[in-house]
Amino acid sequence: MEASGLKLALGSSCRIQIPGDGTVEAEVVGFAGERLYMMPTEDVYGLAPGSNVIPLEIPPPPPRIGLSSQPFRRAFDRAKHLPVGDQLLGRVVDGNGRPLDKLGSLDAKPARSLISRPFNPLHRAPIRQSLDVGIRAINALLTVGRGQRLGLFAGSGVGKSVLLGMMARYTAAEIIVVGLIGERGREVKEFIELNLGNEGLRRSVVVACPADVSPLMRLQGASYATAIAEHFRDQGRHVLLIMDSLTRFAMAQREIALAVGEPPVTRGYPPSVFARLPQLVERAGNGLEGGGSITAFYTVLTEGDDQQDPIADAARAILDGHIVLSRQLADAGHYPAVDIEQSISRVMISLIDPGQADLVRRFKQLYSRHQRARDLLAVGAYAPGSDPLLDQAIALHPRMERFLQQDIAERANSEGSVDALVSLFT
Repeated sequence: MEASGLKLALGSSCRIQIPGDGTVEAEVVGFAGERLYMMPTEDVYGLAPGSNVIPLEIPPPPPRIGLSSQPFRRAFDRAKHLPVGDQLLGRVVDGNGRPLDKLGSLDAKPARSLISRPFNPLHRAPIRQSLDVGIRAINALLTVGRGQRLGLFAGSGVGKSVLLGMMARYTAAEIIVVGLIGERGREVKEFIELNLGNEGLRRSVVVACPADVSPLMRLQGASYATAIAEHFRDQGRHVLLIMDSLTRFAMAQREIALAVGEPPVTRGYPPSVFARLPQLVERAGNGLEGGGSITAFYTVLTEGDDQQDPIADAARAILDGHIVLSRQLADAGHYPAVDIEQSISRVMISLIDPGQADLVRRFKQLYSRHQRARDLLAVGAYAPGSDPLLDQAIALHPRMERFLQQDIAERANSEGSVDALVSLFT
């Protein structure tokens, strides 16, 4: 939408009057000369040309540790503030902080800005402690650190939602924040009831912005979920942030950028998309030394299972590791369908002892050697004894397959996962 007669900064909120008795909330997303470009956050039915636009005043925010500058302070003051805190635990809200679960309204305070000051990298605590996510293959072979940010790369229908639900139930975190951004509306209730469960929901906050809401609301939902996680982290608590998906966040930014005239540069994605991704991801991670943490899992949809998709490629560069789910494994009934060869945790080597590191290296060598020889083995063209490494891989392959697979109701803690890896080679 376009408006004239106002001089508002990017990100400013306003209300547009509908003829009769109603309003539509919108946000300034661009400008050209004296003309403002606005994006609505809700349905625009009934809106007519010539409607009045009313700027909204935003109260000043509470102080927060970070890099400070006067221009950023002014932008921070203007940003929208939404409810945070313990009142959200066990609740399901939309991108505006409005309850979707019919469990009563939320108090306006405490509230937090949707944008955040850049965190001074020298103030951020390093990743020193491993995190138990309850998945044997990840605990043993792709060890996750508390405060790490990982991508879950998958095409459609390979079990990423089930894997996320297992992590939400089994991860050793005090608070879980789930951002369901741009996915099918049907999946929201299914994720809460089937994947998260009552036990997981009690210590969780779910921010749901399905595909049928405006692109601005999808962007806002991702920022709101991150702001909630930041609030708990600043209280010294350990938070698991699950965002499904980072790709839908990028697509929402693409819709807005193209609408205001930004040129597409990479497969239809404008430059602002690749600028917004690190701004969102960098808000997660460890806080101050001795304080709380945000361990984040972002799902990335790979179109046509193409790992060189521009969003997937950009996400790999800014995340601390990636877990790839294979359609070939999923089609063979191998769950979770984690492709160990293509997955990596960039902080794992500093979290595990040399003995476990040697076992992980040996596991990957044997598993990869067997995968490369699958065609030879299938047609019976391999003569046993000609390759000692492949002979060992063939002997251990059934046990390795059982190690990598895990039932949805099974929880595998870190200690048990490492013990199972050790026993695999003894």
